[in-house]
Amino acid sequence: MDSSNGSGQVADHEGASLGEQLSTIIDHLPEDKLSLGELLDVFGDEGLLLLTMLLTLVFLIPVSIPGVSTVFGAAILLVGISRVRGRPLWLPARLRNRALPAAKLRPALTRGLEWVRRLEKVSHPHRLSALARGRGTELFNNLAFILAALLLMAPFGFIPFSNTIPGIALLFYAIGMIQRDGGAIMLGHLANIATIVYFSVLIGGGGVAVHQLFQRVTG
Repeated sequence: MDSSNGSGQVADHEGASLGEQLSTIIDHLPEDKLSLGELLDVFGDEGLLLLTMLLTLVFLIPVSIPGVSTVFGAAILLVGISRVRGRPLWLPARLRNRALPAAKLRPALTRGLEWVRRLEKVSHPHRLSALARGRGTELFNNLAFILAALLLMAPFGFIPFSNTIPGIALLFYAIGMIQRDGGAIMLGHLANIATIVYFSVLIGGGGVAVHQLFQRVTG
């Protein structure tokens, strides 16, 4: 599943850069509504990492689209699970058929493409390949991918950067796995660590605030 080429529009643009492939797909999104199942049909099982990149884009900019975080986060999580199991992606009917606001998604996805173009410039195929190849290494990387998806789904969406940092991790993982770039995968691991540290600070700070408030109320 490490190819960036799936079916439909993805297969039709073999040889184009990742950013160009995603840009073409975004340009062809329906004007009003689409579903996750329709996106999956475009990418196919061989394009799941490219699909992950597309789903991640909306979390890389300071914009909130109701309902998207849960749907996209769950889909990315299932992509990671399918990679660990080595089986085709399975989506529950409720998730597959969930209507998404295409008109609101398109501008967010287009703005998020800037991240893909930037990361492509620092990614090099087959760099530090030892970090991208091997059964044990791939299992570790896929589990880290799943962790990033879980961090993306954490209930901190209202806090700045809480979706952005794990979104960047997933983007690095997807690019690194597609291009067998161990350097990009390592940056994904670092972004995962940064997310855990950031969430720990948020939770710790929240705990201190609650404790101080309780002392004031009871004092």
